[in-house]
Amino acid sequence: MSETDDYDAIDVEIITKPVRSKEPILIEGFPGIGLVGNIASQQIIEELDMEYIGSIESRYFPPIAVLYEGLVNMPVRIYESEEHNIVMVVSDIPINPSVSYDVSKALVGWAKSVGVKEVISIAGIATMGEDNKVFGAATNEEMLERIKEKVEIFQMGTISGISGSVMAECFMHNLPAISLLGATKTQNPDPRAAAVVVDVLNSLYGFSIDTEGLIEQAEKIEVEMQKLAEDVRTTEQSTIPRKEFPMYG
Repeated sequence: MSETDDYDAIDVEIITKPVRSKEPILIEGFPGIGLVGNIASQQIIEELDMEYIGSIESRYFPPIAVLYEGLVNMPVRIYESEEHNIVMVVSDIPINPSVSYDVSKALVGWAKSVGVKEVISIAGIATMGEDNKVFGAATNEEMLERIKEKVEIFQMGTISGISGSVMAECFMHNLPAISLLGATKTQNPDPRAAAVVVDVLNSLYGFSIDTEGLIEQAEKIEVEMQKLAEDVRTTEQSTIPRKEFPMYG
């Protein structure tokens, strides 16, 4: 890892194969409200047939291995599509706020070391409205200009949890980043909110990732992801409540 002194993170290790993409974008989708980041990321990985290249490990993660069709996998995984110049980070476990600082520090340090040119953070935002929309924020004026016609700019508030920590770390180390927040009215898995975020990514980067499948399979996805949603709620409730602006992340 380059710039080791700036990115030392306690008890967090990133182990991957060499990243072949040149100046890729990095998309991260950690579990949060509505599981928007997790659902959107899984759809992108499947649609682009991305290759598993490694994982993020920490002694503070739950002691589990993920099983898929009988094969063991890691709960926090890293994928790559050299064809589309994307690196993706997706998690099947909620990241406790007490560990978020170290995970984001390690992730941004690793991203810079492999030449990532910009970061897209996908999360959810709790709203009362009926419309499925995407709110956006950025770490600099140039990135904000790129998204302002495609999202509703979130003028004031806070980004909590791991997504907020990643954005703050990118800002501190001059790594351009945008946050795409899918509006959701529920703590339960919300594939529809994930779909509108993917639509924005399609528009921004010229992808052609299918979102109709997410909508068609919404009920099935909601059932399958319910246990993870419950784990996210448990993690959030274990922290000290804080008064803040509309909650998302």
